[in-house]
Amino acid sequence: MTDATIILDDSREAGFGDYFALLKPRVMSLVVFTAFAGLIVAPIGIHPFLGFFAILCIAIGGGASGALNMWYDSDIDVVMKRTKSRPIPAGKVTREEALGIGLTLSVFAVIMLYLATNWVAAALLAFTIFFYAVVYTMWLKRATPQNIVIGGASGAFPPMIGWAAVTGDITLSSVLMFMLIFMWTPPHFWSLALFMNADYDKAKVPMLTVTHGKRSTRNHILAYTILLAGFAAAMFATPLAGWTYLVVAVVMNLLFVKGAIVLWRRDEEQAEADGYKAERAFFKLSLAYTFLHFLALMADKALFAAGFGGPF
Repeated sequence: MTDATIILDDSREAGFGDYFALLKPRVMSLVVFTAFAGLIVAPIGIHPFLGFFAILCIAIGGGASGALNMWYDSDIDVVMKRTKSRPIPAGKVTREEALGIGLTLSVFAVIMLYLATNWVAAALLAFTIFFYAVVYTMWLKRATPQNIVIGGASGAFPPMIGWAAVTGDITLSSVLMFMLIFMWTPPHFWSLALFMNADYDKAKVPMLTVTHGKRSTRNHILAYTILLAGFAAAMFATPLAGWTYLVVAVVMNLLFVKGAIVLWRRDEEQAEADGYKAERAFFKLSLAYTFLHFLALMADKALFAAGFGGPF
């Protein structure tokens, strides 16, 4: 862990908002949405109350992962512009409090998901928390430029968990939902790293932009974006994809690949001169990419149930 000083702010007691911020609510929103999508598109139904409770447990598990991440990464969060206002580096919450909250919520979420649904969903949630907190945060993040590639698995499990909460199994459909997020994660974060590279360099985090340079990062973004488009197309081999997904997948992947090509062609002088405008635009597009794909899957499920169309 890097050397950093965190001064506890004694001017006021930590409020609910400070503790809630430990759970990374922005990240949690993606976890909740994709888990909900996995639950909705499952081939069988679930009682609305159990479905709501399952999503709540997954959200709590995701938040617990965020708290454990902030506990361990507080030393680098304090030196990064993007993260220095988080509760621990800002001196609002202690590391010990974050650790206690993270561990408590982790145990609670896994046990309650098991009791409400099944052991497959609970095991996937437990593994997701372990993978994010231990494999990614404690090991990969500071050890290898492939941290985002491998660590991205933790963010890709929620739709599989939602699916398993209903079905109790793992199928090609749920694996492809996992792969959609898994392959999306590297270009999403690497595009951010292109214009936030100074933060990672200062914190000594071996992001690809730091260890291999921005030209290599641009090459990787293009390669992963092309692979991502292939997995998005593979969804047509499952019963989940219909005409809504077809339209969204074609449009979004054409735009995403086009954006990756634009980034690949740019040199650093050009990028710096215009304030990394194209890189920022690609990052914003990546935020819509996952949301629209999973929204399309849910829309197709609703249309199938209403008797309009069917899977390919």
